[in-house]
Amino acid sequence: MIYAILVIAVIIGVFFIRPSKTKNASEVIVNDERKQLLNQHIEFYQKLSDADKSTFESKIEQFFNDVNIEGVGLQVTDLDRLMIASSAVIPIFGFKDWRFRNVTNVLLYPDTFDKDFQYEESTDRNIMGMVGSGYMNGQMILSRAALTKGFSKQSGMSNTGIHEFVHLIDKSDGATDGVPEGFLPHEYVEPWVRMMHKDIHKIEAGKSDIDVYASTNEAEFFAVVSEYFFEKPNQFQTKHPELYDLLSKTFGQDPAE
Repeated sequence: MIYAILVIAVIIGVFFIRPSKTKNASEVIVNDERKQLLNQHIEFYQKLSDADKSTFESKIEQFFNDVNIEGVGLQVTDLDRLMIASSAVIPIFGFKDWRFRNVTNVLLYPDTFDKDFQYEESTDRNIMGMVGSGYMNGQMILSRAALTKGFSKQSGMSNTGIHEFVHLIDKSDGATDGVPEGFLPHEYVEPWVRMMHKDIHKIEAGKSDIDVYASTNEAEFFAVVSEYFFEKPNQFQTKHPELYDLLSKTFGQDPAE
């Protein structure tokens, strides 16, 4: 309960006390030191051309202007901020002017947490990230441990940061239902829904390498396969070519190339 109250207090502080971020150049500009951090830790960025790296940096700066990042029980570092911003930018990189309008604050926890937002003295700390609803609408909570693992060599097919921002992309059309209607061309919506249900049945039957969490519901399916799409694009394209093609159309990207 104490930690739930702490989260609410942080959110109130974010809304009513925070200064104008556009005037804080040290927080907005991706300088040489931050570019070096991106090169060291963000594989997606490493593989971009110089021109595309410049675009990526501009999108990160825009994200910093739009979204406040606060630490709960920790001091947020430059690397934390860059990993959070990269999680947001990677899935929208194919869209020139798209911005996240449905999140204002990201709260970073040291580790996993429970449904009451507790990250200490809890026996049910199994949440790595979440997009808020109700009084938490516009908020995102991420575990630093999960965020960091998502950009490590041990990430496998998973990236918690990307997962949560894909939920926001899904939510942008008004419904978190696994169907990104604002992104996927209209003629592909019905094929996507059919394929999604077909693959969920395969996962449930143990006949797919997609993480079983994707079978929870359609929204989780979209978020989980999007992680796979960006983390292991060549493997995903080989094993799931039709899914890969539809996600490529959805995100306007072909990461296997």
